[in-house]
This record gives sequence, structure tokens and C-alpha cells, in this order.
Amino acid sequence: MHIVLQLIPKKYLIGGTLILLGLSGLLIMSTIVAITGEFEKDSQQSEVTEIEGGGIGVGTANVSPEVMKYQPLLEKYAQKHGLDASYVPIMMALMMQESGGRGNDPMQSSESYCGSVGCISSPELSVDKGVLHFKSVLEKAHYDLKLCLQSYNFGGGFINYVMKNGGKYTPELAISFSQLQYQKVKHTGNYHCVRPEMVPYSACYGDALYVNAVLKYYTGTITADGKPAAPASGGSGGKSGVKVIDAGKTLIGKTRYVFGGGRSQSDINAGRFDCSSFVRWAFEQVGVNVGPMSGVTTDTLKTQGQAINPKDMKPGDVVFFDTYKIDGHVGIYVGNNQFLGCQGKTGVAIASMAKGTYFGERFNGRVKRF
Repeated sequence: MHIVLQLIPKKYLIGGTLILLGLSGLLIMSTIVAITGEFEKDSQQSEVTEIEGGGIGVGTANVSPEVMKYQPLLEKYAQKHGLDASYVPIMMALMMQESGGRGNDPMQSSESYCGSVGCISSPELSVDKGVLHFKSVLEKAHYDLKLCLQSYNFGGGFINYVMKNGGKYTPELAISFSQLQYQKVKHTGNYHCVRPEMVPYSACYGDALYVNAVLKYYTGTITADGKPAAPASGGSGGKSGVKVIDAGKTLIGKTRYVFGGGRSQSDINAGRFDCSSFVRWAFEQVGVNVGPMSGVTTDTLKTQGQAINPKDMKPGDVVFFDTYKIDGHVGIYVGNNQFLGCQGKTGVAIASMAKGTYFGERFNGRVKRF
């Protein structure tokens, strides 16, 4: 059987099976690099069906409680280092693979931070430096998420190797890189195959199947360009943004702020909303679903849509503020340094976010376009 069929689970091969069988004569190990380009299309077909390309869209981490407790820290340091919150679930999946959330270095950041294992003894420092390293690798990988993940395991040399061999991650390149690197270090006796199926191929440097190992803890879409998923119908900015503002304005003077309100039809009928339930309701009025009525929060809203530079925001974009917590308040930008939201003292109203005002001082720069 062809090497790819031996190394990649059959459930991931789907449409590529017939093509791979047709090339079954290529059995020699040394040909892996040479045939990488021929199999690029097949390798794209061989992965989990939810995965569509190189980057990331809206997704969910399927991880342990030990990893879940780090979500606030991952969000905190994603914001600190300028990484969109859409990447938090995939970093949680990475942490699940690295440590299961256990130990003082849950993101295994020591080597990237100080060049040696064990130099980090603070979980928060591990998350801080792990997020920073993830962002750095993602940018060097040109937002090819799979290349980023594999490089998190292999090191930056894998990115250079891929750029010289087609410029795009494939499982075959991961295997051949592992083979080449193992030949350089096996004399030390410090390296062994973490996966038994790699032993016959001497691909014992790192984990050549690391990408699939991480993605088994992640459910969601991966976009072709590597950026957070763009809105489906042109986005909330522009003409459609005016529509959502007009819908939201119909509640001005007719509501009161209730924390946790707006998550039942009886609340909506009575005009009881909080900030996130109001935003959900306004977008629902123009046919945009941003989450279930009962489950919407500022934290669910911030993982959706397309990240927008604050300098480029338009009416209808969604803006976030650090109030009682990071991203504790949310509203809809209306232009002229103003936003429409459900505030504690006013209910649904237009408020200023100009410099020097309460919300102006708390605007955190997160802008999303649905």
C-alpha cells in the first residue's frame, strides 16, 4: 500500500483513495519529497471534512476542564499580542495536545522562550509566551494554519523547508522533514519515535502527525486565506450596517437593561435586554444569525465575523469594551464616535465612545464585522 495510506487514517483519505491506489508503485521512501507536489491535491482531500483550507474560521475546542480554565488567559494574551480571538479555540486544542492543561508550562513554551525545557514555572507566563510564539509562527507561515501547527512542534526550520518545496503544508512534507532531521540527530540517542507507525520510515524527529493530533480537539471551519472567516453576505458594514442600526433604533426608549435579559421571548416582549442579547436581536431583524437566543454573550460574539482595524470600521460593525471584564460590553457602531447599545442606566440608546468619555476610555480596539 502507498506510504500515505499507511500513515494517514483511512477515514481521512475519502476521495483521494483511488488516486493513491493508482500510484501504488511508488513504494520507496526516498521518493516522498519528489512526489509531494503530485499529491498536494490528494492531501487536501485526506483531512477531516470540516477543514476546508489553510486558516481558521469560527470553531469550538473540545477539550478537558483543565484546559477550559485557561480560556480567559488565552483571550487576555491574544488581545495583548494583537491576535484575533478566533484563534483561541485552536490554541486550546493545541494546549490539549501539548499538556492536557496540566503542569506549570501548559503550552510547553519553555524552548521558544528561553531555548531550554523547564525554564517556565508559571502557567500564566507559559500562556503569555505560548500565544506570542503561536502568533509569530502563524505570521511566518503566511497564515497557513496547518503549517503553523506543525511548526509549533517541529520548530521554525519546517517553515523554511516547506517554502522551498511548494510553499504549502502537506502531510508528506511533514514526514520527509522528520526523516531528514532524524538522520542528523539520531546519533545522540536522545530521539525516539513518538508514534510506532513512524519507526519503519525513520521519521522520528518530533511528531509528523501533529496537525491531525491537534485538530481532533477542534470542531469548526478553516478558511482558504488563513484569516478569520469573512461574513457570508457582504458583512454588516455599509448599506446592510445601516439596516441593523435602523432595526436597533426601534428599541430606543422602549427597553431597560437587565443582566442576563433578552434570552427568552418573554424578556424580549417585555423589553428586557443586556448588551449582547440586544446585539443578537438587532442582527436577527436583518436576517443575520449570530448565535442562539439563550446562549449569546460578549464572549460568543467576539469569536464570530471578520476582525476589522478600528481605523476602518463602518456603521454596523460590532465594537467591544473592557468594563467589568475584558470584552465586558458590546454595541453596534453608528459613526461619528458613537455606538448603539443596551447600557445599564439607559437601556437601548446611542452612547459616545469618543476619547475622554466613559466608553471611549474603555474601547479595547476589537471590531468585528458580521
